[in-house]
Amino acid sequence: MKEESPKAIFYALAANFGIAVCKFGAAALTGSGSMFAEAIHSTADCGNQLLLLFGLKRSQAPADVLHPLGSGREIYFYSMLVALLLFFVGGAFSVYEGVHRLARHEELSNPIVALVVLGVSVVLEAFSLAGALREIRKSSGNKSLWRWFRETRESELIVVTGEDVAALAGLAIAFCAVLMTMITGNPVYDAAGSIGVGVLLMVIAYLVAREVKSMIVGESASPEVRRAIDAHLRARPEIIRVINLITLQWGKQIVVAVQAEMVEYDSGRAMVDAINVIEADLQRAFPEARWVFFEPDIPRVGEARA
Repeated sequence: MKEESPKAIFYALAANFGIAVCKFGAAALTGSGSMFAEAIHSTADCGNQLLLLFGLKRSQAPADVLHPLGSGREIYFYSMLVALLLFFVGGAFSVYEGVHRLARHEELSNPIVALVVLGVSVVLEAFSLAGALREIRKSSGNKSLWRWFRETRESELIVVTGEDVAALAGLAIAFCAVLMTMITGNPVYDAAGSIGVGVLLMVIAYLVAREVKSMIVGESASPEVRRAIDAHLRARPEIIRVINLITLQWGKQIVVAVQAEMVEYDSGRAMVDAINVIEADLQRAFPEARWVFFEPDIPRVGEARA
């Protein structure tokens, strides 16, 4: 998690608040199920962003006896809550609303208003997604969006990006549903649009929840960071061989555990001093490596030296 991440959350909060107000007004004027589903979705998104901001604040709590490594992973809990809300409040409710309107065949009024609001919403959601993508590009390099999604450890940015992608796709579905209803006069398209928006939200929520669950269980640092730490250690003249390297993402910080074969030293004190130098240099090179645990060891019988 990077310090810039809250910017993406604020972009999304501002955009979704404006969108929710417009959508509720349009839903009241038009009676559109797709529009009402979209309004509920945007309202849920506002609550989600507030939860993420609260989670970020909580994750900055200092270490104590009960939480000796701090509360950095607390943001994962709030990210999971957001994913569940996106699934049930956004997705499942939209499906329910669509099925309900499908059974009642409610007519759509003032479809032009709905289309205008949906068009404005697309612009605002695109602004929010652009803000999230700017934050992603700062750390993703040339990765594709999907690869970044699978490898990043910034849970709150995963949630915001997932919401924005779902919102834009959902708006496209709602726009097409309202347009087809206006052209054909058949409200089934509008109801089907609401169901489509709900299914889309549930799929996105599932993908987000799957990634966040992996972080809660305990993920290593991102692959490129782990490779860089490994290369840094192998280049040290004090180390003959890195036997084992474990990294654990802890919010925006990393726990590093190293088991390595060291060169020969005249005394235990000399080896301890060398290890302290290695740890200090590692933390200078990787400031996010808040905790480093180093164990000097020798290869087990049958293990070849690197």
